[in-house]
Amino acid sequence: MFIEPYHNQHQQKEKRTGWIEVICGSMFSGKTEELIRRLNRARIAKQEVKIFKPTVDTRYHAEDIVSHNASSVGSVPIQHPSDMLALVGNCDVVGIDEAQFFDNTVVDIANKLAESGKRVIIAGLDMDFLGNPFGPMPNLMAVAEYITKVHAVCVVCGDVANYSYRKIAVQDQVVLGETDSYEARCRKCFHL
Repeated sequence: MFIEPYHNQHQQKEKRTGWIEVICGSMFSGKTEELIRRLNRARIAKQEVKIFKPTVDTRYHAEDIVSHNASSVGSVPIQHPSDMLALVGNCDVVGIDEAQFFDNTVVDIANKLAESGKRVIIAGLDMDFLGNPFGPMPNLMAVAEYITKVHAVCVVCGDVANYSYRKIAVQDQVVLGETDSYEARCRKCFHL
């Protein structure tokens, strides 16, 4: 009868713990820049990384995720969050940008990925242009082990900004744009 050494038995039973990190804030607050920074650090640590973004986000590049300061990293554009499950393989870290554009199934997918032992790093707007919670972001923050709220600078008064003020008269919740359509504002200047 063959008895496996104790250290091998222990390794088989030990499952790596995964977790969810959410980076949220307004437009121009550095969410994507922070996501890219964390993903690059994981790569430096020789961890395999897979990065996803919604196909609707084509502002800077059809495939790459790109921050406002032009930092970029390759990603896989996907239509539905469930597409990630077939594409992640044995990676260690999963990055998701612009999560507010996905439906609520992204919460279940993020949980499944974390439960399978992956570090899941998600960036997205926490509020829409009206100052209301945006898409699945509140639910992602509820299940996340770590939440980082980043802030911009109010273009009106210079205070800490956490609102995305829409400068154009369009009422659709999703309107892709940059400084031509949006600006960061503090609470007081957002409600002027």
